[in-house]
Amino acid sequence: MLPQEIIRLKRDGAALSSDQIAGFVAGLTRGEVAAEQAAAFAMAVFFRGMTTSERVALTEAMRDSGAVLRWDLPGPVLDKHSTGGVGDNVSLMLAPALAACGAYVPMISGRGLGHTGGTLDKLDSVPGYRTQPDAETFRRVVAETGCAIIGQTDDLAPADRRLYAIRDVTATVESLDLITASILSKKLAAGLDALALDVKCGSGAFMARRADAEALARALVSVAEGAGCRTSALITDMDEPLASAAGNALEVANACAFLTGHEIDQRLWDVTVALGGEALALGGLAADAEAGRAMIARAFEGGAAAERFSRMVAALGGPADFLDRFAEHLPRAAYVADVEAPRAGVVTAIDTRAVGVAVIALGGGRRRAEDAIDASVGFDRLAGLGAHVGPGDPLARVHARDAGAAEAAAQALAAAYAVGDEAPEPPEPVLTRIDAAGL
Repeated sequence: MLPQEIIRLKRDGAALSSDQIAGFVAGLTRGEVAAEQAAAFAMAVFFRGMTTSERVALTEAMRDSGAVLRWDLPGPVLDKHSTGGVGDNVSLMLAPALAACGAYVPMISGRGLGHTGGTLDKLDSVPGYRTQPDAETFRRVVAETGCAIIGQTDDLAPADRRLYAIRDVTATVESLDLITASILSKKLAAGLDALALDVKCGSGAFMARRADAEALARALVSVAEGAGCRTSALITDMDEPLASAAGNALEVANACAFLTGHEIDQRLWDVTVALGGEALALGGLAADAEAGRAMIARAFEGGAAAERFSRMVAALGGPADFLDRFAEHLPRAAYVADVEAPRAGVVTAIDTRAVGVAVIALGGGRRRAEDAIDASVGFDRLAGLGAHVGPGDPLARVHARDAGAAEAAAQALAAAYAVGDEAPEPPEPVLTRIDAAGL
């Protein structure tokens, strides 16, 4: 069928068949569908929506537009995906913890998007670490160490790259149908047996409203299950940074302190362990999520997760002693200073998105796709909701290129914090769970 006929059908509200969707995506991949036709298709989907069957067909067609990895390993192939937040470095700890529990984790991660940090940008701060290894190295590291965190290769879900670029310039990024297919086509191309999803809501999330986050979670779970991948989702809170650090090298340092047990942010622990429990239960390595959480906790507490992390870093070109000497290996900012609170009191609210934007302004993120990132800048020792601040108790510590940049960032951070007299009731880090049975 001609691309314009498929566009017309969707424009008029018809449900497309799997063959029609597969044909359109194949044409998009081969360059036979023009950019304006892809844009018209995206806009038709934006306004008319898709059924679950259409979403599954679109996801599978985009997954199959390039290579789909196949694994022959003695354990389940598992992964997690986060919809993005500030101070969200969960992947750095969770991938090795899952590997320590008998899973294999080929984690295909992304770079920063908007105000949120990207896992690949964090790992680029590790000297020598290759986020784009060749396919043979990727497979070898997964098989030998149990995990490898890398970037999307050119042959994985190429249709998604073309369609996303068009959505980005046609105001159709927000389409729930297209978001779902974009996220899952890349994850499912990695050949997963099961997937745990972290869908965030709150001031630092793309889906700020909980109802929107839950709608996205239901769409992701239903489509992933429909495509044959066991999946569940946790709705987690992003009304404050997840870790007490925001910025690439600073979040890596935070992850290393977590893995070695030197300093662990409680909210970060709760979310990481909960996601790990979901993944292990879905993959059949634990009887249920509670048993899985206990296994993940033991992997952290006994040092097995740290050992896997060290092996992964070394296998992908990083220093063999990175975990032991991460403070020496990571880049450090030229100027470090405390960010003082405007008044003494208790942190009552945080504009978490504004914290992420302040990191970008420091040079820790991109204003344009071609921008270089300064991995050393950002904030650490971020005060959380309910923390007492005032003389001697700063809001955070800023890491900047110079005093001028630090002052501007300090002002932006102080404006993102509300300080009052009464401590708020802190939100639970994990708000609810959505699985196939509950759809």
